Amino acid sequence: MAAIKTLLLIFSCSSLLILSSVCEAQTAPPLVKGLNYTFYKTTCPNLESIITKQLKSAFSNNSGLAAGLLRLHFHDCFVQGCDGSVLLDGSTSKPSEKAALPNLTLRPAAFAMINTLQGLIVKACGRVVSCADITALAARDAVALSGGPNYSVPLGRRDSATFATNATVIQFLPSPRFNVTALLAALALNNLTVNDLVALSGGHTIGIGHCAAFSNRLFPSRDPTMDQTFFKNLRLTCPTNQTVNTTNLDVRTPNTFDNKYYVDLVNRQGLFTSDQDMFVDSRTKPIVTGFSTNQSLFFEKFVFSMVKMGMLNVLTGTNGQIRANCSAKNPGTVGDGAWSVVDLEVGSGEGAASY
Repeated sequence: MAAIKTLLLIFSCSSLLILSSVCEAQTAPPLVKGLNYTFYKTTCPNLESIITKQLKSAFSNNSGLAAGLLRLHFHDCFVQGCDGSVLLDGSTSKPSEKAALPNLTLRPAAFAMINTLQGLIVKACGRVVSCADITALAARDAVALSGGPNYSVPLGRRDSATFATNATVIQFLPSPRFNVTALLAALALNNLTVNDLVALSGGHTIGIGHCAAFSNRLFPSRDPTMDQTFFKNLRLTCPTNQTVNTTNLDVRTPNTFDNKYYVDLVNRQGLFTSDQDMFVDSRTKPIVTGFSTNQSLFFEKFVFSMVKMGMLNVLTGTNGQIRANCSAKNPGTVGDGAWSVVDLEVGSGEGAASY
């Protein structure tokens, strides 16, 4: 996909005044120092085609893998920045981000695919591409190969040698039980806006949700913002508040990346509190309404916010490392122990995290 052009166009708001909250003259977000769109042009010219070919084959056998890879990139970037830290294994004494409650449902197949992709890339180019960049490109292809927009990904991230603590993961990853006020507060930690919130939530157009993540809307009684028929169907899937089961996030087109997720919300068929409350809260409802009727607008705003999110607190230049194994920091490197929010008070330099 090296020749793919970024689908980031300035949107004309003159005919859609109702979308005043999203109708801002925007182009691609400014690149973070150290990232560019041709970073591997000479060192790994076939990088993107290697990833796309492998994922196209994998998705034909496992459509759920696309959602898993997309979610993996989200969970990497929101905590400690897009540095591949979510991929690291921990130990009994030092549990990694994988062991944190919000990450327990990340798909093992997604982690395995990142390792598979790294192996193919190393075979073709040597160890020059970071695991963080592989994760970002895999997320882009997860979107594009599921019917969503193709877009260019800024590259040049490097991998962290540390992972975040359990407390930090919980602090920075929004809960599916959050309402819009709580969601905006959580995203503000990463300088993300209300427009980013609604656009990035569109990632829920593919994938599944676990009963435990929305049982609060079913028990002891129906959430009044939930459609009655939708509620009855969910109760069949999750008959008790202890049921271990899953259901599709998007009731209309669960394996296609489109704007039907927002149509679900308009029809009171959002799965999580974090989904449906966006059609309740006045700050987000106009944006949801706009996306539900204009897929091109959703795609444009989604791409902008994805590229923006993909540059959060990245390590570049001489900061970080290029891991030999995406699941482990390189032998002999400094970085034992978990990264903590406390580190923010003393960090400095280009690679230091700041929220």
